[in-house]
Amino acid sequence: MIFQALFDRMDFNSWLVFGFVLLLLIDIVKTWKPPKFPPGPLSVPFLGNVFTGVDFKTMEKLSQDFGPVFSLRRGSERMVFISGYKMVKEALVTQLDSFVDRPIVPLFHVVFKGLGIALSNGYLWKKQRKFANAHLRYFGEGQKSLERYIEIESNFLCDAFKEEQGRPFNPHYLITNAVGNIISSVVFGHRFEYSDPSFRKVLELDNEAVVLSGSARTQLYDAFPSLLNYLPGPHQTVHANYREIVCFLRKEIEKHQEEWNPEDPRDYIDVYLSEMEKTKQDPQAGFNIETLVVSTLDLIEAGTETTATTLRWGLMFMLHHPEIQEKVQEEIDRVIGQSRQPAMSDRPNLPYTDAVIHEIQRMGNIVPLGFPKMASKDTTLGGYFIPKGTPITTILSSVLFDKNEWETPHVFNPGHFLDSEGRFLKKEAFLPFSAGKRMCLGEHLAKMELFLFFSTLLQRFTFKPVPGEMPSLEGVLGFTHSPEEFRFLALPR
Repeated sequence: MIFQALFDRMDFNSWLVFGFVLLLLIDIVKTWKPPKFPPGPLSVPFLGNVFTGVDFKTMEKLSQDFGPVFSLRRGSERMVFISGYKMVKEALVTQLDSFVDRPIVPLFHVVFKGLGIALSNGYLWKKQRKFANAHLRYFGEGQKSLERYIEIESNFLCDAFKEEQGRPFNPHYLITNAVGNIISSVVFGHRFEYSDPSFRKVLELDNEAVVLSGSARTQLYDAFPSLLNYLPGPHQTVHANYREIVCFLRKEIEKHQEEWNPEDPRDYIDVYLSEMEKTKQDPQAGFNIETLVVSTLDLIEAGTETTATTLRWGLMFMLHHPEIQEKVQEEIDRVIGQSRQPAMSDRPNLPYTDAVIHEIQRMGNIVPLGFPKMASKDTTLGGYFIPKGTPITTILSSVLFDKNEWETPHVFNPGHFLDSEGRFLKKEAFLPFSAGKRMCLGEHLAKMELFLFFSTLLQRFTFKPVPGEMPSLEGVLGFTHSPEEFRFLALPR
């Protein structure tokens, strides 16, 4: 009776206040921090920290304020960020089984659907990654086969550069196409001409999606996907681009199905089709057409974007440091000369060139924030409690620029990877591919590509800036950290 009388006396404004207080209480309950949860900045009710930029510079500032393990709220979800070599190593290496799963990232879940290699979990992930690793690393004749693919493609790329005849040009899509052709040769069994409009379109769509996926408005979609799903925004462009890319991949797979001969597999898709037949009694392993489509997308993206971006950074750094470019060329001329192409067997004899490539990866900071992982069980990190299911992001840039690990962290210095006698020096804090069970599947291939493409290009050309057009080293932050579009002069040696 008392409540009934109270309700009868409440006007519209009172109901609004009551509703707001009720929602606020629900928000507080849903986002209540467990004891000893990592600290973080104050958040806005309902919204969390959606107005805090999730970029590596902001993350570095937050780590200075709250320590190497801190948290943010995205909507009602709490996320943990890990900074600095010591703590990142603790999470990815020492406690590798505690942070092995992937959370659902709404922006990508629309396309990847928890399938494939990169964003799957559990038994399906283990089977798909094991299969991909076995058939990528030693496909056909193994490393020599991959090396031959790269050597041939390096020649095509050099020919394309020569056609510019020393005129200013933008190398972006020539480099991306060349790198993409390596993984295409393994996955599809063939390369694409640099003039191929369909593959060029795929590269452009993917580049746009990579850039947009790091924007603040796109990250807002991850916080409120149900609310923003039907509204315009960059997330719609990302989804549309991926749909077009998937259509391209399906056509390639359909061609393989028509021509498939299980006795004579030509490439990754062929052996995957054979595996589908072998594992029909094990549907949980996920060997089906839908997973093949997503796995192919995983491989093409992972095998193209980061390596091509690293090479573009490399050439830009050579424009800014002509003295380093000259030293690389002197070493190549002394060890290899001009009569033959660089090979992987030359790498131990080119320590300075190898050091420069590693410094390009470090300073390029290609993937500043590792792709999110998820706590697979209740665990403790840095003295803080992290409940099972909490999304975890490692700030890889904080490792690559850790002042406790690098002599001059913000200066391009190949000496970081050389000992006192000029021999190549491995550094534990060099983690551009992340670490642990989720580290980049294509690390082996990427290392080969970077060495062979870079050394071949500097053997054949001297790179100079267009007069009055020295490109900025600031970079463009999307899902990856890439150099701005730039032109240069490729002068044959």
